[in-house]
Amino acid sequence: MIDGPYLGLVLLGVLATGLMAGVFCAFSVLVMRALTALPPAQGVAAMNAVNRTAMAPAFMVLFLGAAALCAVIAVVTFVLWPQDGTALLLVGSVLYLAGAFGVTVLANVPRNDALMKLEPGTAEAVRYWPTYVREWTRWNHVRAVASAAAAVLYTLALV
Repeated sequence: MIDGPYLGLVLLGVLATGLMAGVFCAFSVLVMRALTALPPAQGVAAMNAVNRTAMAPAFMVLFLGAAALCAVIAVVTFVLWPQDGTALLLVGSVLYLAGAFGVTVLANVPRNDALMKLEPGTAEAVRYWPTYVREWTRWNHVRAVASAAAAVLYTLALV
């Protein structure tokens, strides 16, 4: 049974990865659909505004904090090697670190950077917008599922 400070750490991991799953899911099912309903120039401008806002401390603390928690949970699990939940905790950590954090760094951020370089009303931005939305949203689905799966696995490790 997981207990003591380790229990608190895993509970924080459940909360952080679950919150991130909700953020990513909301983007996939609400925000991106709303942005694609706008004319491309407005969608590009709005998404660039969202991407600038995402660099604010409120989001970055949650996003990076979840990654740090997952890394700490993985390290502590290796050190303590508890009788129960070891595999669940390790797989949950890997899922978030690779499927949410890694995908963000390797797939979503490069697309955000490319979009940010485009002037919203230009022909180039209008041409790129449908590709951006399709690819960015596909990778965002991966982040949502990986984060949710991490939260579920952490929860299962506690029972």
